[in-house]
Amino acid sequence: MQAQVNEEQTYTPLPLRSHTILGVCEAIGEDFGFNPVLLRIPLAASVIVNPMIAIGTYFALGLAVLASRMLFPRAKAPTSPTPHVNAANEDCELRKAA
Repeated sequence: MQAQVNEEQTYTPLPLRSHTILGVCEAIGEDFGFNPVLLRIPLAASVIVNPMIAIGTYFALGLAVLASRMLFPRAKAPTSPTPHVNAANEDCELRKAA
């Protein structure tokens, strides 16, 4: 449970990460559950063939990702206090151990 809380606290938005340009390929891969390299390779190849169309497509996908993230924000993990230990159960466990 603690790992989920720590993950939420250290989450960095995609455009602010050091290894992405705008995070479009990573966001699409994250949303649909596949490796973003599968989008990055064809995008890089298309930049060589026709850079204007590739860059335009990238920014159009970026706008689509931005719209989807604004309309459907990431669900926040519920914060729960420290787990409550049942004293009667603890006493029973101690008696079993002794």
